[in-house]
Amino acid sequence: MFISNTNHSEDQPPHLKLKDPAVPIAINLARYAAPEQRYCPAGVYEIVGQDEGEPRLQINAQNCVHCKTCDIKDPTQNINWTTPEGGGGPNYPNM
Repeated sequence: MFISNTNHSEDQPPHLKLKDPAVPIAINLARYAAPEQRYCPAGVYEIVGQDEGEPRLQINAQNCVHCKTCDIKDPTQNINWTTPEGGGGPNYPNM
């Protein structure tokens, strides 16, 4: 993400995993209108395919700023956030 200077290598294992891939659509979208799209400050989570009638959760892990909001706020506790490989995180040069 350009504001935080966070960069994830494309070949590193994903640090954002779903415990159950069915939950984002079956529960979070159906019951709560997919709150992960709103609570993530970096736009990591988005529901795609709704117009085609086949919604699915897309995780844009490259945008992640490692705030762990998803690990805390997900109503079903379905998102498993782990420390990214290499330990790199946001680099805010003016702070």
